[in-house]
Amino acid sequence: MKLIQSVPVFLLAATLLMSCGGNKEEEKAESSDDDGTSISASESVDALKKMADQAEEMQKNGPVETVDFRKLKEMLPADADGLARKEATGEKNGMAGFNISTAKGEYRNDDDSQSIEVNIVDAGGTGALMGMAAWSIIEVDKETENGYEKTTKFGDYKAYEKYDNSSKNGEIAVLINNRFIVTAKGNGVDMSKIKATLEDIELGKLADLK
Repeated sequence: MKLIQSVPVFLLAATLLMSCGGNKEEEKAESSDDDGTSISASESVDALKKMADQAEEMQKNGPVETVDFRKLKEMLPADADGLARKEATGEKNGMAGFNISTAKGEYRNDDDSQSIEVNIVDAGGTGALMGMAAWSIIEVDKETENGYEKTTKFGDYKAYEKYDNSSKNGEIAVLINNRFIVTAKGNGVDMSKIKATLEDIELGKLADLK
């Protein structure tokens, strides 16, 4: 995994403000964040305020020591709803007193026609969380002939999901305790298989990790 650096709040703010425009027609236009979620100009303004509030809170609390990535690896499911696990990796990266721990599991069938990737990330108290889970501070509900994307709930947690029916590619991400992000991405599989994989992860146990 490449080192994830925290994104300065002023840079995120500028990006959002540029997407807002200055007239009513522009307010109807949609902008897209780094995760691919489509948001309106008015939603960008609301997100900017929430982002600033979160940044202030993070600065007040200071860095949070992330858990050992080996603990995150232990939480990776043994298989992805029948797809064998081919690889499990983990690492910890950091800079300027902020650390990020991550674990990744890769699951595939024999001919690679179906695959699922699971990522468990502990972003600690870093501003990187706002870039990795920007969907957590907005509401998305979009549907096309080929698929959909939306913010939703997965159990007790805020989640984001999207799926393309034609390619059978999709993902679902869950934010836990405003710190952990668990993502399951599938290629050539139904959304039900992606969700079943996520259900095999003990999210409540993850929330209690320190």
